Amino acid sequence: MKKITISEAILNKIPNTRLGVITADIEYETNNPVLTERIKSEQEHISQVPIENIKNIPAIAMTRAAYRALGKEPARYRPSAEALLRRLIQGKGLYQISNIVDTINLASILTGYSIGGYDLDKIQGDVIFDVGSSNDIYEAIGRGIINVENLPVFRDQLGAFGSPTTDSVRTMITEDTRSVMLIVVNFGVEQGFEDDVKKIADLVKEYSSGKNIQTQIIRQTNAP
Repeated sequence: MKKITISEAILNKIPNTRLGVITADIEYETNNPVLTERIKSEQEHISQVPIENIKNIPAIAMTRAAYRALGKEPARYRPSAEALLRRLIQGKGLYQISNIVDTINLASILTGYSIGGYDLDKIQGDVIFDVGSSNDIYEAIGRGIINVENLPVFRDQLGAFGSPTTDSVRTMITEDTRSVMLIVVNFGVEQGFEDDVKKIADLVKEYSSGKNIQTQIIRQTNAP
């Protein structure tokens, strides 16, 4: 598994930050009917939730607080899990992309955690979770070129490639992807995080034929 660390800049502002990392070999499919039905069932349940209650989900509340601590307004730079839940409550549904991307979206709406999903083979070298700088610019999936200054970002040897708001085209999962890395971002939820990471790994196994699955919890700078 790749070495992943959390920077001092993040820990100084949000000291309880943890990352759940899942790597797996997968079988890419454009559609998984069983997964589609599962998502529809969850959507029916979630659509009954008042939209103003989303921000009170612990993982989302912690992420919003973390954004404010870094100087970003979460209403403008919505964490991905919050954006997904808002879409469902507004009756817009989720885009169906592939079994693995849809699995990640399902995991986010079930747990409230923003989850980065990356083609493992496209990540170069070690990864650091850090505060974005003015030089952190990338092409975001479906959003064009963005600057992620003061957002929490993931960087490898080639630069920034993802954040809890949006991920990059450079490391995105495609039909050629055979190995993935999922990063679950936790800015302070204390209870049940390890269990949630395991449940997400189980979803990858169930809906994306995940094999050689490994999980890891990153707690501090220079974690193994």
